[in-house]
Amino acid sequence: MAPADLPASLPLCVCLLLVSGFAQAGRLLVVPMDGSHWFTMQMVVEKLIHRGHEVVVVVPEVSWQLGKSLNLTVKTYSTSYTLEEFNCKFKYFSDTQWKDPEQRWLSLKTNSSIAFFKLLSSHCRSLFNDKKLVEYLKQSSFDAVFLDPFEVCGLTVAKYLSLPSVIFSRYFFCYHLEAGSQCPSPLSYVPRLFSKFTDTMTFKERVSNLVFYMEERALCHYLFKTATDIASEVLQTPVTMEDLFSQVSIWLLRTDFVLDFPRPVMPNMVFIGGINCQKRKTISKVHFLSLAHEERPGFRPP
Repeated sequence: MAPADLPASLPLCVCLLLVSGFAQAGRLLVVPMDGSHWFTMQMVVEKLIHRGHEVVVVVPEVSWQLGKSLNLTVKTYSTSYTLEEFNCKFKYFSDTQWKDPEQRWLSLKTNSSIAFFKLLSSHCRSLFNDKKLVEYLKQSSFDAVFLDPFEVCGLTVAKYLSLPSVIFSRYFFCYHLEAGSQCPSPLSYVPRLFSKFTDTMTFKERVSNLVFYMEERALCHYLFKTATDIASEVLQTPVTMEDLFSQVSIWLLRTDFVLDFPRPVMPNMVFIGGINCQKRKTISKVHFLSLAHEERPGFRPP
């Protein structure tokens, strides 16, 4: 599913953002998200390593594919749950998501979804309880943190270490992208994700879009409450999701602006659509047989 090669502009863009000079290699701390999110991020990490950058990936001991089969430094920390528990929680979560795709947003309100996000966020406390690992991160002098926004712990790590953060994502189903980047997103013209509205909404649809947004804010508070509680403990100050997302330096969005509804974008938003497309082989030559001058019985050319 991930590409064998990446657009030439992406590695150049990332390199320019993460290093202090054109010839100097950078030190990058990666806090990835497990599952399919890691497949695409892994390709970018491999490119950065190939270009001479030093990459350290911090992952929990209990994971599916994180940090595996890569020639890089991997730092792990223990978790309070087992792989069986993780698989069980994810199964309940995925079953509710795919049972009725038309009601996917409503399915996030279920107890199974909230329990899965709570479990997903809980390992961040384990990371900061590992004093040896935290001391290593503080002494390593990283240039930036490369992260997936669904792994909120990456934002907490970046804020704790006072490092610039680079987000790598297709979208974020909560409102934090607009709030964190201070990007205008007028509800009368920009439909919310999963709302199924277009950018030409009727008055009734605009009102519904506003109600949808209010429900979104209420739901996202509960989905990521564990993540913000842990961040508040680590940073020793009350922290909200807006606080974490407002520190993001660069947004690498795995989409193309022509595929989304018209909306304002900020200068630190970089569209890298097509990164998930495989590089196909050249189409073989096709030989055409012309019958324009062929004489056949009963056939008269026009």
